[in-house]
Amino acid sequence: MTRTRPVVVAFDVNETLLDLSPVRQALVDRGVSAELFPAVFSRTLGTGFAGTVAGSWCRFRDAFDTALVQLTDLSAADRSAVADRFADTSPHPDVAPALELLADAGVRLVTLTHGAPGIAEAGLARGGVAHLVERSLSSEAIRAWKPAREVYLWAAGVCDVVPADLALVAVHAWDVHGAQRAGLTGGWSARTERRHAPVFDPPHVSGEDLVAVAQGLVSLPPTG
Repeated sequence: MTRTRPVVVAFDVNETLLDLSPVRQALVDRGVSAELFPAVFSRTLGTGFAGTVAGSWCRFRDAFDTALVQLTDLSAADRSAVADRFADTSPHPDVAPALELLADAGVRLVTLTHGAPGIAEAGLARGGVAHLVERSLSSEAIRAWKPAREVYLWAAGVCDVVPADLALVAVHAWDVHGAQRAGLTGGWSARTERRHAPVFDPPHVSGEDLVAVAQGLVSLPPTG
């Protein structure tokens, strides 16, 4: 199927739009090695994925706390303080120019996360780009985690477009793979993973950073 320029682009939030350095630093401040943070974040995702596949559900914050319980000796108070730092995150440097490029091309912009409502909005406001985003979507509303197909189809419905007119942009290959399997256009940035996972479908559009991905999306032929 030939992909066309999306009407709406949904951006993943954690690591794609927002730099999680404040959360990592909160761990370091409590004596936890910074090198452990990727494992904590991956364990968080794995917990949420497993719940969705098994037919249960938990909030992102609860999954994050579970990862900290399993991988650190932090007290409940310290774990809560670390989790609070998600509210202090800011956009990566490539976010503003990517959003501006898409907005200037007439593309509608939203965020799509399984994180708590309010986190994306606060981070985008901190970076001065909240006005470019039409709305922020959290799959907490349907009690599911990406990459479940239902999350992407729900987002398309909320945005009042067919799946083919919605693109998902992320720095996580698993997220882009899930979106493409649901009929969306996928845009993957190599900023975090460097190389796309060969076990997943190749992304429709890819680039070193979000600006390159945005350029690739607007370069797709218009619908019709």
